[in-house]
Amino acid sequence: MTHSLVGNRLVKSLERRFVTVNDDVRVGDRNLNIIRPRSADDLISESDFERDERLPYWAELWPSSTILANFVVSDPRPRGRLIELGAGIGLVSIAAAIAGYDVTASDYYEDALAFARANSFRNLGYEIATALIDWRSVAPDVPQFDVVLASDVLYESRYAPLVAGVIDRLLAPTGVAFIADPGRVAANAFTDACAERHLHVKARTRRPYQAGTIRQNITVYELSRV
Repeated sequence: MTHSLVGNRLVKSLERRFVTVNDDVRVGDRNLNIIRPRSADDLISESDFERDERLPYWAELWPSSTILANFVVSDPRPRGRLIELGAGIGLVSIAAAIAGYDVTASDYYEDALAFARANSFRNLGYEIATALIDWRSVAPDVPQFDVVLASDVLYESRYAPLVAGVIDRLLAPTGVAFIADPGRVAANAFTDACAERHLHVKARTRRPYQAGTIRQNITVYELSRV
């Protein structure tokens, strides 16, 4: 079975299972067309929330993702192996693939990874690698990466040590992590949790975001072990 047939079947399957919309996103010098569920609220599951307070944040196209996607394609450092945490519908991972990285998109939801693969097929012509990862317990066979990315993952206080811990687990000794955040409640606790793990904030880059009535200032944190 050809890659194009598999990719088209995945897209059609998602369009049957979900009410979807398409968003055009400018990343570098390219226009990407991203398919996603129409409403994250439609996907809320009481059983998921009762089990571990899981909510379908993955289904949104967040401003921080657009900022981080453009940051990645413009960053001049050498390319290597890269993982995105909480990849959701896959925008940042697709941007990283365009930039030349060997990309793995990870998320806690199987459906998120299906959308990430579908969107990479639609925009790149192939499906990027994906991994189902629970930040609380990363499997021992998951390797370390040269670059770790995440956007808007600090929306709850309990995520500060979780995100710091999974970066510590997955970041190679000489690697770098970039975390984009619009000023969420756990941002300061996150940098403190990173410092406890000897992950140092080397830079904070602020980027404005404006689309319609949405205006945010996104901070991109650069973290390393040295």
